[in-house]
Amino acid sequence: MPIAQYSDLLNASIYITGGGSGIGAAITEGFLAQNARVAFIGRSDANDFCSQMEKKYGNRPLFIQGDITDTAVLKASMLKAEEAHGPITTLINNAANDKRHNTKEVTPEFWDWMIEINLKAYFFACQTVLPQMQKAGFGSIINFSSISYMMGNAGYPIYTACNSAINGLSRSLAREFGADKIRVNTLAPGWVMTQKQKDLWVTEEGLAAHVARQCLDETLDPEDILGGCLFLASQSSKMMTGQALVIDGGVVTTG
Repeated sequence: MPIAQYSDLLNASIYITGGGSGIGAAITEGFLAQNARVAFIGRSDANDFCSQMEKKYGNRPLFIQGDITDTAVLKASMLKAEEAHGPITTLINNAANDKRHNTKEVTPEFWDWMIEINLKAYFFACQTVLPQMQKAGFGSIINFSSISYMMGNAGYPIYTACNSAINGLSRSLAREFGADKIRVNTLAPGWVMTQKQKDLWVTEEGLAAHVARQCLDETLDPEDILGGCLFLASQSSKMMTGQALVIDGGVVTTG
């Protein structure tokens, strides 16, 4: 798939949560192809992935193993990224967990865990990156949401609540951070066919029903989300902030 080249992303310092698998891995690779300097955090060992990327692009990402629900670990990883690549100028809050659940079975412990990974980590990543972007004189924060809450989907109410809250967070931070030329936008993918989705949630009937709701009659792959990330990270979108960009094949409408 042809991807535009953004000259201003050359040597840019990029930080991605969950950048070693699924959509995150596609984003990591896409920024490496732009010759950006990429750091990412993830729970699972991603050194083999990093070696593959280095062999392919001659540009090895910095992998920091850790859990974003541990705020101290998250903050430390972002400082390590700054030490390696300079102040972070693009933060991509991508990591999330759409574990299925129903209201009756939710415990306070499960509630807290879902909030920690799907919302709390987003906020503290934004808080931590702020002084780095102020030092750089500009920045772009891309907070991943999902169309799930727009569709009113059942089966994961805490996840959809966080998806909706991320929009509010992005809009408020766009207003707060704007004076420092820091942009904050939300990116809402549709149902993307990552390996995790295929392993856990995709059924032939369910996928057919979803694609039938799309305007475009094909499934979304992780690489289909990359173009929106590159655009939001680059100065091509320098006057775009506080907005939600939907990439879903045409299921929901905005505006």
